Amino acid sequence: MPAPHDQRLHTTSGEALAEARTVTALTVAYDGAAFLGFARQPSASTVQGRLESALATVCRRDVVTVGAGRTDAGVHALGQVVSFAAERGDPDGAALLRSVNALAGPDIAVTGVRRAVQGFSARFDAVEREYRYRIVNGPVPPLFVRDVVWWVKRPLDVEAMRSAASALLGEHDFRSFCVAESAQGKRTVREIRTLELFEQEELGESCLVVRVVGNAFLHAMVRTIVGTLAEVGAGRRDATWTAVALAAQRRDAAGPTAPACGLTLWRVEYPESVWLAE
Repeated sequence: MPAPHDQRLHTTSGEALAEARTVTALTVAYDGAAFLGFARQPSASTVQGRLESALATVCRRDVVTVGAGRTDAGVHALGQVVSFAAERGDPDGAALLRSVNALAGPDIAVTGVRRAVQGFSARFDAVEREYRYRIVNGPVPPLFVRDVVWWVKRPLDVEAMRSAASALLGEHDFRSFCVAESAQGKRTVREIRTLELFEQEELGESCLVVRVVGNAFLHAMVRTIVGTLAEVGAGRRDATWTAVALAAQRRDAAGPTAPACGLTLWRVEYPESVWLAE
């Protein structure tokens, strides 16, 4: 019989790991502009499809992956996590990283490989996800960061945006802040643990960063939050509007969806107990 969970966590025996049917987890970064989203689609270039094709070549078998987040077309990632069941004969972590990076193409980079316990899922075992949205605000168009930001020419009142953001902290029903069709018949309660706005310089260009941390997110939830806050910042709505929109539980009560290009899946966190000792 497989060893108990706590014993498998600390074993380094190849035989024990094979018996336990361990899982491989990849940390993946990608330029979302090159893909029609993360999730595999027939006859479309997607991150998951590209990774699975590369893994099939490297592992010499069909590989089915699970992603921590199903990012939309044009959304980027720095810390996406992708898991798949390991099998005896798969390359070790270093070889897997080299080979997948050689095959996946220039728009994807595997930055880390870890082994996880049997049954681990990059999606369902995640306890926290962080997204960051970048805005360049002002009359001068961005140059070096133009592919990863939303350029907003009209001046934004950042303090008003911060005030509006405070109503969204905590656990709420975010039905107003997601794609309406995706919410039908589904639970739409989520918890936002951090929602902050700060200025950051990147390659000499000033960006307004909206940092959102939560347990999980609905379809287009972060982009709708950003679009709503931008309406407040531009003076088209007052800071109390976010609380009203939240209570309405209707998509048309909140603001527009911000462009995909400004959003990056920054990191995903898991309990330490899921990782196997190397």
